[in-house]
Amino acid sequence: MEILEAYDLTGSFRDAAELAGCSHHTVAAHVTARDAGRVSGVAAARPQLIDEYLDKVEEWVEQSAGKIRGDKAHDKLLALGYEGSERTTRRAVAVVKKDYRSGRRRVHRPWVTEPGMWLQYDFGDGPVIDGVKTTLFCAWLAWSRFRVVLAIRDKTMPSVFAALDVTLRRLGGAPTYVLTDNEKTVTLEHVAGIAVRNPQMVAFARHYAVTVHTCEPADPASKGGSESTVKLAKADLVPKDTNLLPAYASFAELEAACEAFCQEVNGRIHRVTRRAPVEMLAEERARLHPVPVHPHTVAFGLTRTVPVSMPMVSYESGQYSVPHTLVGETVWVRVHGRGEAEQVVIVHIGPAGPLEVARHRRATPGSPKITEEHFPPAPAGALDRRPKAKNAADVEFLALGEGAHMWLSEAAAAGSTKMRVKMAQALALAKLFDPAEVDWALGHAAVHGRFAEADLASILDHHAGTRTNERQHRAGEDHSLTQGTSAWARLGTGLGTGLGQSGPREDSAAGVDDVEGGVLA
Repeated sequence: MEILEAYDLTGSFRDAAELAGCSHHTVAAHVTARDAGRVSGVAAARPQLIDEYLDKVEEWVEQSAGKIRGDKAHDKLLALGYEGSERTTRRAVAVVKKDYRSGRRRVHRPWVTEPGMWLQYDFGDGPVIDGVKTTLFCAWLAWSRFRVVLAIRDKTMPSVFAALDVTLRRLGGAPTYVLTDNEKTVTLEHVAGIAVRNPQMVAFARHYAVTVHTCEPADPASKGGSESTVKLAKADLVPKDTNLLPAYASFAELEAACEAFCQEVNGRIHRVTRRAPVEMLAEERARLHPVPVHPHTVAFGLTRTVPVSMPMVSYESGQYSVPHTLVGETVWVRVHGRGEAEQVVIVHIGPAGPLEVARHRRATPGSPKITEEHFPPAPAGALDRRPKAKNAADVEFLALGEGAHMWLSEAAAAGSTKMRVKMAQALALAKLFDPAEVDWALGHAAVHGRFAEADLASILDHHAGTRTNERQHRAGEDHSLTQGTSAWARLGTGLGTGLGQSGPREDSAAGVDDVEGGVLA
């Protein structure tokens, strides 16, 4: 500009060159370019060493869809004999990339949404709790910008459907369309570019009267609302160095954090609509259609049929009891919680709707979880069998009492022989003795394992003799077992056994001599 200004002032190339401090040829070149309407100051194109390799560079850029790096292109050029610098290569690659992207850029058109039409959902990696990864379910209602973030254990079908049911009930209605990614819970495969829907997802969508659409594979831009929700949720809920959040002690803490996050983002002013999403949702609910009273059955988990012979269902290598009234019925099993709070929930759908019938801790293979109230009273079995009379002799024998019942059970367990003969002997003894004493003797024999033919009579005889001795030596008001003092009355009389005799020793000695003499005689 200084050169042209000097030329306009002087009208001479040489004078302008003297004022601008350059060659008059330079002044002439700029003036000629201005008069021709060309841009001035552009460096003249000069031949470069890379010119003969530009076709190869364009080929590499085309093959890589504009992603090849300059240093990798330079290494390839060196193998082809290129002798230029890496700086020149990088500049050439940048120019070729720019030309490649020209006309290939994706241009987005603003999406003007209608209320009650679109709901998007996606998933994000949640925090690790007790060494197990969790998942964040993120939904976004397009018109009101209302966000729902839920913590789920995994992306299996029961978990996803349960999260969708909770989302629709939190929104207060269901939209017309639901847009999501091509997860296996939604799309089984693609045939000629057409997504084949999962039949269970079709049944789920029919239950809630919504239409499910999926975006193009690997195209996050087609559902930017849910992608943005995932980004915000991970930034505020997943502990990282950028937010300095502490680790979650339990799955319940993560659920509470998700609830607080939703209240915060839905209560503040949105930068696009300049209104709070919770306020706009109140208006959009009038355009949403009602949610069914009962959730879709898949939301309750996996189906299991209760066997008719045993009220136990199997789930993930474990067995869990259900009420015996549900034998032959279909129940739904799912897992709730994580870690120590993990529970297996079993639901049955009857005429009155879904009802939770059992909740157990996680079982391990070979160690089933059983609730005693789920089973009816156990019938008499091999381990607790009571004698039952089958004929008149059995009735007469068992009528003796509990001792007879005990003797019959213990004698049978011990393998005693001729039991009916021994029972007849007991009945015969009951006619000779008191039946209560015979019943006592039978119980005594059962306790001590005496089942021989003569054992019962022996026990009765011993018991009868013991009772007689007790009657003979029994102390009472008029009879005492204490030793008397009558022996002390003979002291000094010379009677009795010689205790306390005061006679001469000679008499005693003489008596002895007489005896000895008599013996000798």
